[in-house]
Amino acid sequence: MTAPQFVSGHQIQLLRGGAAFFPALIAAIDASVHEVRLETYIFSFDSSGDQVAAAVERAAIRGVSVFLVMDGVGTPAVPDHWQLRFDKAGVLWHRFSPLGRWGLLIPVGWRRLHRKLCVVDAHIAFCGGINILDDYFDPSYGQLDVARFDFAVRVCGPLVAAAHKTMVQFWGRLQVTQQLERLQFKGARQTWRDSGLSLRDWKPPGPVQTLAGSAGVNAALVLRDNLLNRNRIERAYRKAIAGARHEVVIASAYFLPGRKLRRALVHAARRGVRVRLLLQGRYEYFMQYHGARPVFGVLLEAGVEIHEYSVGFLHAKVAVVDQHWATVGSSNLDPLSLLLAREANVVIDDVAFAQELRTVLVAAMESQGVQLDAQSYERRPWRQRLLDRLAFGVMRLLLFLAGRRY
Repeated sequence: MTAPQFVSGHQIQLLRGGAAFFPALIAAIDASVHEVRLETYIFSFDSSGDQVAAAVERAAIRGVSVFLVMDGVGTPAVPDHWQLRFDKAGVLWHRFSPLGRWGLLIPVGWRRLHRKLCVVDAHIAFCGGINILDDYFDPSYGQLDVARFDFAVRVCGPLVAAAHKTMVQFWGRLQVTQQLERLQFKGARQTWRDSGLSLRDWKPPGPVQTLAGSAGVNAALVLRDNLLNRNRIERAYRKAIAGARHEVVIASAYFLPGRKLRRALVHAARRGVRVRLLLQGRYEYFMQYHGARPVFGVLLEAGVEIHEYSVGFLHAKVAVVDQHWATVGSSNLDPLSLLLAREANVVIDDVAFAQELRTVLVAAMESQGVQLDAQSYERRPWRQRLLDRLAFGVMRLLLFLAGRRY
């Protein structure tokens, strides 16, 4: 099992929630000189989204090359007035794989752009689980009383080049695909200048910037896609858990790990490692809520602690192992993230960063979570058991149709 190749020389700042993330992101975009690349699953043009949209508009107006990609399911539409503003300013934007007439009935439509990445001037990168979406708003539930529980990181250092490279390549593939579709269906031609492909080989000027504070953090960018990086994020988790000696702390909004990852958690708990999971306790989606519960029994029996976050919506996708290994990213521990979607996580080997993240997670478990116990789990009502098994069976059927075993 190959571990991520850590590289030293990073400076990494943990950003908790939109209250920390959006000001840092907007400040970086406003300071941009050459280029901004932003990818997100949801771009909601709410109070926070409008501020980010205005920042990329300002950047484009002053001559910065701006490339914006939003998922076609997470972002069903861009408001007309923002389309006009983006186009007038020169923002190059794209909605990835919008659904056709059959929607999600076609398995290829399940492969989404779920990663949240931003690279500014090829010097600063942002990565995490936070969409361009206000912390106090949910597209399905409206206004929230408690801010969404989520994280991102701001990074300077060598991995920024890897993030920049993958975003340039992805944009290039999108534009080539779009060009071929237009030639095939409309007979139109798109110039290299219009597509942005002339900037594929753009190189950052000068040395890599640094942040104030301690330097030299070991980190790596771990990607998941359907080309060369199909299993890298799951392997990174399994490798860290297999090597754990004392503690594993994981927060995952959507949790339905496959057999190998479940076995890794069970084996860790049985050899005396304290394994603690912070999972979504509030009902959000049928499949997400009920599909995960059939796997709780074997975990609880092995001694894994399961804490359900109950005060609001949990959206975090983070972990800390033995207070030195940590990851922050977009990948949940569920089939969509681990097997189908494009994801990006930053993996960090640094005691100070890991302890900072662990402190927040443990506090949430102890003060905002409800711990499950094996007896209560076994005594849950028959109706809930039926719904749990139904959701789990449907999930496995969908994965079979998608050509994946889980």
